[in-house]
Amino acid sequence: MVLKNDNNKEPTDKQKQSDKLSDTEFKPKTNEDLNEENPARRNRRQATEEQLNNPLHGVKLAQILERLVEHYGWEHLADCVNIRCFMYNPTMKSSLGFLRKTRWAREHVEDVYLDMLEEE
Repeated sequence: MVLKNDNNKEPTDKQKQSDKLSDTEFKPKTNEDLNEENPARRNRRQATEEQLNNPLHGVKLAQILERLVEHYGWEHLADCVNIRCFMYNPTMKSSLGFLRKTRWAREHVEDVYLDMLEEE
């Protein structure tokens, strides 16, 4: 059995490429640049002022539920929103699954979240 000695300090092709990239100044590409490179890429719509002012804009349901549980706890959530996944053996997974499927429950949780934001 022959062991290969990896004491060669010659840079690999990947290392050479990363050195070249790190030497050049990084300039992020704009949507226009990306669309020119790939015409099939769909143009993205910019968020409206109304969307940007909405406190729920860009916030995922998991983030909302995590903050509510951290701030109030499961018992208070069960009192505010009368659903079984908050009352009996509550977990993030079961609660998120139910809230994603049930619109009315999600709206109630979002209302509790908005009330929490107003308190802060």
